This record gives sequence, C-alpha cells and structure tokens, in this order.
Amino acid sequence: MSNNAKKPSDLPSSAFPQQLARRQFVVAAAATAGYWAAPRVATASKTNQEIIIGQGEHQFRVHHHWPQLPSQYTWQTTHNVAFDQAGNLYVIHEGHQDKPDHPSIFVFDDQGKFIRAFGERFQGGGHGIEVRQENGEEFLYVAAYQQVKCIAKLSLSGDIIWQRFAPMKSGVYAEGEAANPKQIWGQNRFMPTNFAFLPEGGFLLADGYGSFLIHRYDEHGNWLSCFGGPGDGRGKFKTPHGIWIDERGDTPLIIVADRAHHTLQRLTLDGTYIDTISGFGLPANIDIQGELMLVPELVARVSLLDKENKVVAQLGEDVERISADAKKSIRVSPEKWVDGKFVHPHDACFAADGSILVAEWVGTGRVTKLERLS
Repeated sequence: MSNNAKKPSDLPSSAFPQQLARRQFVVAAAATAGYWAAPRVATASKTNQEIIIGQGEHQFRVHHHWPQLPSQYTWQTTHNVAFDQAGNLYVIHEGHQDKPDHPSIFVFDDQGKFIRAFGERFQGGGHGIEVRQENGEEFLYVAAYQQVKCIAKLSLSGDIIWQRFAPMKSGVYAEGEAANPKQIWGQNRFMPTNFAFLPEGGFLLADGYGSFLIHRYDEHGNWLSCFGGPGDGRGKFKTPHGIWIDERGDTPLIIVADRAHHTLQRLTLDGTYIDTISGFGLPANIDIQGELMLVPELVARVSLLDKENKVVAQLGEDVERISADAKKSIRVSPEKWVDGKFVHPHDACFAADGSILVAEWVGTGRVTKLERLS
C-alpha cells in the first residue's frame, strides 16, 4: 500500500477488471449499509499534554510515532506489526520498489528503540508479518504482494528458512505466476496478505488481493488445499485481507476480515461458513488477547470486541472527516492529522501488557502505541 500511482486500488473492491483508483475507497466505505450504525463509545480527553482515549477499563494513553528510525532509513508506508516474546516490535512496510537496498522490516525494543533492520527482498511488496513459536524457537512469517508475490519463514534476525511462491497446485493462478511473478493484479494472481496459525500445526494464508482464497499449508510451508474465493459472503469473500484463529470459545474458529464487504466472517477450521459480524469500515486484520478481539479499520478507527463479539470500545475514531476526504489529501498531509485520531489503521496487535500497537497506511508511515492505563 504505497503512494505509487501505477498501483491499483488497495481495496481491490469490485476488484477487477476495473482497477479502481485508491481514492475511491472512502466513498465506497461511507456508502456501505450498517457502517454508520456501529456504536461510538470511545471518549477522548487531554491532560498535561497527554491524550487519553477510550472509556471504562479500556483506556489508553496515545503515543503517535512511538518507534523512531535512525537517519539512514525512512518510513515508506507502514503495513503490519507483531511482537516477539521478548517484547520486541517488528514493523513491516511496503517499501519503494525503486529502493531495493532499503530494508522493509524494522525491529524495536520495548521502549521503541531501534535494534536492527532487514528484509530487502520484500521491498515494494512487504505486507503481512507474524511471529510464531515452534518447538521453543520463534520465527517470522512474512507475506509480500505486488511484484514480490511470495510468503517466507525467517529467523528473528532475518535469515530465510524457506520461501514459497504461488501455489500452482491450486489450479487458480495464471501460467508463470510462481516462476516469474510480475506486478499484475487479478483474481488469477497471487497477492498474499496475512497468516493465521492452526492449533494442530500449519497455517492459513489469505490471498487478500488476488484470488480471494484462503490457502491451507502444513507446518513446512507445503500447500494442502484452499477454500473461499470471490463472492457476496457466506464463505465467499471480497478482499479477505486479514485472518485469525479465535480460541475464545469451546471450539477454535477462523475469523476472516472480509474487508470490502465491511464485515468479519466466522468459519469452522475446515472452512465451513458459520456467520457474519457487520458494522465495520474496511476491517483490515484481527488480533485476540484473552477475551478481547482487536480490529483495525482502514476507515479511521480501531475497535475492541468482547467474547460475544460486541463492540466495547472504538479508539481514535475520525470516521466522518476521513470519509469526506475523497481525494485522500489527509493521508499524505501529516499537518492535517489530529492527535488522538487515526487516519487509516492497517494492522494492530496487542502487547503483553494489553497495550496496542497500530500501523497505518499513510505515505510517510506511522506506528502508534496505545499504552493501556487500566
């Protein structure tokens, strides 16, 4: 998600073949039925220059631009965030294709201090990132789209364990999509966005910008099967951008952030549709801690849902102003950003203490820490 004018819509909304301009996504969001019906329960106050958002037991102190890069690096549209068990934060950005020697992944300690950078191979396509513990060791999983079009497993220092391209065994991708990936969009193209890890091992991969399929892999990164694909809901998707495993109930479930439908879909682990949760504005991904589910929404807010999937807080909301910004001028104009408000949350994750880190789809990049107070 860069400000590259040659790139089609981040939505891929009515997706292809129209290749809509990105500026159209706020208009589409505002027109979605039920979007404005979501409850607005967050409050904001300012004391001694501190900004506090939320209410009740869900209150947070806002730290915009919390991690800082050293001068030799630049933010180039932040995409996703993840923590390791030591509390280190991993931030992936899409990166500029014309800067192939610049890293796409940055690591910061629990105080936001820069530690290291790597991931040049994902420049121009960096997207999803997750940390996974396997047999006592932690690994990074990275999804890259655009011309990169791959997934990879890395050590925490950036060494490649394996790398995979389009799963041609699925029978849905264009000839050469794995052997010679190019910056071509379409539902016969591989454009992976995010991972979910299965309780019994292996993982699911959302092809959020390409086939709209959810792919199933074993623990070694070997493709097994797929489900979903394009459609109007009930197990079919329109930009299945984010995915997670919900283990808050008696039975683990898959939750898919079906972004262009402005919904979350719940499915069994074999991919059978259960139900739909509505009332979002382009939900981009999911994280779960305890009984709380965290949903970053590209249309200017971060929502928290309880175990019954009821909204208990909506943080940093600036929905009306961002939705009215049809030309996306706010996205590229930091001077128009409002303290304590979000522009385009693209990913968010919980820290161990219940604080929240939010990465936004803005041209100059922004990662905000919401420090939990209660």
